[in-house]
Amino acid sequence: MEKILYLECASGISGDMAVASLLDLGADQKVLEQVLGSLPVDGFEVAVSRVKKSGLDACDFSVKLDEAHENHDHDMEYLHGHTHHEHGEHGHTHYECAENSGGVHEYTAHEVSHSHTHAHRGIPEIEKIVRDTEMTEGARCLTMKIFGILAEAEAKAHGVPVNEVHFHEVGAVDSIVDIVAAAVCLDNLGIKKAVVPQLCEGRGFVRCQHGLLPVPVPAVSNIVQAHGLKLHITETEGELVTPTGAAIAAAICTGNHLPERFSIEKIGLGAGKRTYDRPSLLRAMIICPDHTEREQKECGEKDMICRLETNIDDCTGEALGYVMERLLEAGARDVSYTPVFMKKNRPAYQLNVICIPEDAEKLEEIIFRETTTIGIRKMGMERTVLKRQIKKTVTPFGEAEVKECTLPDGTVRCYPEYQSAAALARKKGISIQEAFQVIQGSL
Repeated sequence: MEKILYLECASGISGDMAVASLLDLGADQKVLEQVLGSLPVDGFEVAVSRVKKSGLDACDFSVKLDEAHENHDHDMEYLHGHTHHEHGEHGHTHYECAENSGGVHEYTAHEVSHSHTHAHRGIPEIEKIVRDTEMTEGARCLTMKIFGILAEAEAKAHGVPVNEVHFHEVGAVDSIVDIVAAAVCLDNLGIKKAVVPQLCEGRGFVRCQHGLLPVPVPAVSNIVQAHGLKLHITETEGELVTPTGAAIAAAICTGNHLPERFSIEKIGLGAGKRTYDRPSLLRAMIICPDHTEREQKECGEKDMICRLETNIDDCTGEALGYVMERLLEAGARDVSYTPVFMKKNRPAYQLNVICIPEDAEKLEEIIFRETTTIGIRKMGMERTVLKRQIKKTVTPFGEAEVKECTLPDGTVRCYPEYQSAAALARKKGISIQEAFQVIQGSL
């Protein structure tokens, strides 16, 4: 049965929230600990525990950094500048944030020396770290995919080539641990498909190593733009989506739409560290689509289909042929072009696409990207389909496939499949018409 990961990002997403939700979903903690134990990076410890958020029991994944590697990632006072002393010659006050089991943050102040230096690792250094870490090849590839997405977004934000990115956001120890941990958990769960309907984000400004940044921070905005994620800006003052969280979502997201109906197999709840006007929780679910409706289609019952159409008068035939290939590869049930005359008697083509409703948005994106159209008409239609199945038949020239359709009165009709007939024609050096006749004669 097809299984899909559904990430409900109503309170945003961060690296530690993602890891915690996946652990709560059933990822093997011992496997994760073994991988992180082999990570050739110093200055951190990890802890997995249970915490309460709005009275709900959730998993908490914490990367605890030593004093030399602390980066204020979860420090609310630092992030928003409250009672923050500007950096001086001798140091600044750092408010350390610790969350107790009741979901309340406590702050203690202590002086941090400015002699501390942070490792500004770039992609080459990250690749070596990941290469030297003991993990499956699947986890290794996903780790580098996430880092690649993050590096491209940060490179664009800072205006430098990706191979020259050397900055805190990519090379920070906690980012490395979070990303590796997320990749290991996803690989351990065997996740192949993931639905991320939207990322809920806050507003305002947040402090980072480079100064004050608007929310969404540039790296998050760049990831959303580059990977087709959906962003919803809430009234919350603060950063709900971190660059690491956005990169993880972008790396695994295979769709923005949930199945119309589905069952839930498992639920994982991951806790975040920051405190805003909504509980910092990421809910992950393993869902199984309900295929009852699709099975009903095979029995000749009515279902809904979607028709997309648009008029195009300034695309070449080659471009339109390429669009047809892309649409069919992406799941369109049928694609056709109709010659039309537009205003001022301009000759043009009307592109018609038939698809299931859940594929409409994906196919619209292809049409907009690959053609010159600026608008697409979309119509929902009810259709009736016959029960059908593909069967094999033996002909004098070899085996061939036919489509067997059953009419409502029980009458059965068989139609040779084009691809099968074409294969026989090429193999035996006969015409396609002869191949159809031979197959039909064997029924």
